[in-house]
Amino acid sequence: MAAAMPVLPQGSVAVLMGGTASERDISLQSGAAVLEALTDAGMDCVGVDTAEDLVARLGELKPAFAFIAVHGAGGEDGRLQALLEFMRIPYSGSGVLASALAMDKLRSKQLWRGIGLTTPDYCVFDANEASDSAYFERTMTLLGNRVFVKPVAEGSSFGMSLVHSADELRIACNAAEKFGQTVMIERAIVGPEYTVAILGERCLPSIGIETGRGFYDFDAKYIDDSTRFLVPSGLEPADEQRLRKLCKTAFDALGCAGWGRVDVMRCADSGDFYLLEVNTVPGMTDHSLVPMAARAEGLEFADLLKSIIAAGMLASEVGA
Repeated sequence: MAAAMPVLPQGSVAVLMGGTASERDISLQSGAAVLEALTDAGMDCVGVDTAEDLVARLGELKPAFAFIAVHGAGGEDGRLQALLEFMRIPYSGSGVLASALAMDKLRSKQLWRGIGLTTPDYCVFDANEASDSAYFERTMTLLGNRVFVKPVAEGSSFGMSLVHSADELRIACNAAEKFGQTVMIERAIVGPEYTVAILGERCLPSIGIETGRGFYDFDAKYIDDSTRFLVPSGLEPADEQRLRKLCKTAFDALGCAGWGRVDVMRCADSGDFYLLEVNTVPGMTDHSLVPMAARAEGLEFADLLKSIIAAGMLASEVGA
């Protein structure tokens, strides 16, 4: 039996991009790629920079659907989703609560720990305790002398540092604080990195990530052409299934839906997988991972986008 055709909107699609967060430039690239692919596929689309007067612009356009390509704060954290729901415009991806939870790396980890999922040990940077000169030494000892410092609600590795000493930790925490968010210090898992894209109810093939840099940072993601993406990832079938199950469970636990990507490290010593974060609006640039995983399953970019839109349309009908 032939597969059912995805239900697409009867009207225009607003591709939302840009915004005002630190990931603005990446978002503009993602949005342009989405807009071009959907237009080439014959859909009626218009690009909208959410840094504009968005309410007025959407009120003028009256789109039948909004494809969210805004990364980071103001696009991936539930606020844009809430606006679209208020305006009764169906949209792509996760809803308000799931988007807010997934954007917050700290609360994601707390929830996963509560249901027994593996995620690296961590602590929250305490500026008051940091006045004690021994604080950074204690923290390094507690977490294994190799840690990541992360603002809890930034994407694309903005504000993130890999540190190996108490002095480096102090500098990294001070730098991360400038993003105006809670700062998390997380044990660094030594081993390979993987990412699993989720489309609807299925996981796409995992991708192994290899970089010559200290970690998969902004440059490795978007600039460095020497970064290697392994599709298939090279995992044994049983490990691939174990990884997919972990990622889908983590995705579902946050209430995420439609599409997304889960990032994971694997400990080289134990072989255990450790959850890092869920991206509810992953990148769609020429370096992006979700389109790469989709191609590995024979799903071209335009068809991937149509599947995401169809899932958003279905979700809006269920929630109506």
